[in-house]
Amino acid sequence: MARSTDDTRWRMQHPVISGLAVLTIAIGLFAGLDVWKVLVAGGVVWVILRIGVTMLGGLARPIPEPPPEGELRKVKLHYRCEICGTEVRMTVAADIDPEPPRHCQDDMTLLTPVEDR
Repeated sequence: MARSTDDTRWRMQHPVISGLAVLTIAIGLFAGLDVWKVLVAGGVVWVILRIGVTMLGGLARPIPEPPPEGELRKVKLHYRCEICGTEVRMTVAADIDPEPPRHCQDDMTLLTPVEDR
């Protein structure tokens, strides 16, 4: 909950997670379980859900914007997949010595000699 519209520090980030933790505590107390165990269980529920939502949020972020046109460099690199034989020619890259592309879950092998770059 927010204290004011200007201060977002106090805003509850995930009210559903907090609600589930409180619900866990309420059900445990209603069932007559030990108070200390119920509070620990509610805290564990909150931590596990919070970590899970944070990890999923990290996967859901969009890919970054491509660099401006002026920052891309022309390259002439040839790569080959050692597993299936697919060949790729890279003509533009963000830096002069880019990482090799991946194919068949493995890095491709650079075929271009160093002096031809």
